[in-house]
Amino acid sequence: MTSRSLVLRGIPASPGIVIGRAKVLSDRGEVQASFRLIYTEEERTAELARFQGAVDQAQEDLSLLKEEIAGEFPEHAHLLELHLLILKDQMLYDEPRRLIRESNLNAEWALNQAFEKVKALFRRIEDPYIKGRIQDVESVYRRLLGNLTGKNPRRHFNAPDPIIIVARDLSPAETTQMTASQVVGFITERGGKTSHTAIVAQSLEIPAVVGVDAATQRIAPGVELILDGLTGRIIVEPGDDLRRTYRNRRQEFELFKGEVAAFSNLPAITPDEQRTRVMANIELPEEVAVAKKHGADGIGLYRTEFLYLRLRHVPSEEDLYQDYRRVVEEMAPLPVTIRTLDIGGDKFLSPLDYPQELNPALGLRAIRFCLKEQAIFRKQLRAILRASAHGPVQVMFPLISNVREMREARELLAELKEELVREGLPFDPRLPVGAMIEVPAAVTLAGLLSREADFFSIGTNDLIQYALAIDRGNKQVAEMYQPLHPAVLRMIKMVVEAGREAGIPVAMCGEMAGDPLYLPILLGLGVTELSMNAMAIPMVKHVIRSFEVQEARDMARHALELVTVEEINDYAAREMRQRFPEICRFSSALAGNLVT
Repeated sequence: MTSRSLVLRGIPASPGIVIGRAKVLSDRGEVQASFRLIYTEEERTAELARFQGAVDQAQEDLSLLKEEIAGEFPEHAHLLELHLLILKDQMLYDEPRRLIRESNLNAEWALNQAFEKVKALFRRIEDPYIKGRIQDVESVYRRLLGNLTGKNPRRHFNAPDPIIIVARDLSPAETTQMTASQVVGFITERGGKTSHTAIVAQSLEIPAVVGVDAATQRIAPGVELILDGLTGRIIVEPGDDLRRTYRNRRQEFELFKGEVAAFSNLPAITPDEQRTRVMANIELPEEVAVAKKHGADGIGLYRTEFLYLRLRHVPSEEDLYQDYRRVVEEMAPLPVTIRTLDIGGDKFLSPLDYPQELNPALGLRAIRFCLKEQAIFRKQLRAILRASAHGPVQVMFPLISNVREMREARELLAELKEELVREGLPFDPRLPVGAMIEVPAAVTLAGLLSREADFFSIGTNDLIQYALAIDRGNKQVAEMYQPLHPAVLRMIKMVVEAGREAGIPVAMCGEMAGDPLYLPILLGLGVTELSMNAMAIPMVKHVIRSFEVQEARDMARHALELVTVEEINDYAAREMRQRFPEICRFSSALAGNLVT
């Protein structure tokens, strides 16, 4: 590396390596909301009309964009549908109008104050996937503010040569307008692996690195960049040696990627003929197409919170049924596992007046919330049962911490089955019922819970946080969030053994399931089903086909003998490098340890 080269680091969001010139989209001229008080009824009427005009214009622009995108990228049209729905959200549509009428604010400032309230709400949400949706709300906010001021910035990506976009953030609409002939990669200061822009970039196969601090200030327009979407590294003004090294590495990666993708629709069977089901996690019905494209053996986790968040009120049974039916029919004959509502009273769903909780992660959420507010829970369970008539469905309850919760949920499910029989509505009477293992209490009670459940699904995202007392969203302690911590491995082992003794399958649906570094140890511990982001499926299947079960068991056994997380991490990385060098070289999770 030359002395001139600057290396920036971010989050690898879409794999691949590209070399190109920077196109910096500066937000220094971004429109700011102005403050003005209004005093007369005539002014209020005028401000309300201005606000409505901004909404109407945004709706027209987004609808046109959706039509354009639907032709070339139909699996992403739903992202613009989300933005259209946000336009009429009560907090971004009704609240500004209320502030204009009751607080005598001009339209721009009323919109700004409403957006600040939305941001405060999202800060209280624990789930990182849902938390990340604030970027979509902000994209709509910026569009509306631009329409109000007449200064809506139009970003165009036309260029005679391929470029790498550098921006504070990119909306899904902007990302889908990129084409391989113009934009070969992008770098953003904001976002994470679950942001919509990252998901779009992955499906478009455009390498991307997100979360790069001050990228728009540290990267000058027109400079040459190497973007490494495997490690999250950005090299500014590379020397000849680095340029040559990364060109070779890019060619090797493209060959490897083609080999992996070619077999993604085949089952994941080890050389000694043990099969592992590799499933997809989804949040929206539109994601089924992406899951199938990447070879998913089914849906291992259908998060159901989005419809509640999108509608901002409790959806009807029919709303839920149509949503679930669509997923089940599109995925059939492959199975769909639906997780019941994992959200709490602090998230605006309840008609009851719950006080704000100091620690929502330890409060009234998930199965606790559903059992307390059974009117909401009954609608969802009836909808899931009705959807089971259209294909193989499983239901699982989140955040189970004791046997009583499982029994009460199953009793309610049995009662609803009787209702549907009386009403003559079809459903699967043998619908499998599972418990999500996400808290240490459920681990220690796994033997007892196995008598109440047809399957287990280990939710490692929450389990690791609760077990290690680590908030991975807190930068001060995020590095202590370690999936291969000895305590975590022992908890997984306990759950698997309880499932084996009871004769029920044990799945895993947290992010840990999609990481090649952890895969041999997980399979060696006895996890029989893995569910993950759809983009990770081809690589995971490839890894499973590359080693025998006994090798995995030996690795798991040795890992359990080690006493520190550092020792286990080093051991897992070393074994993967020795056994599967090509996989380690091109896995986003491992490549950072291999490039110096």
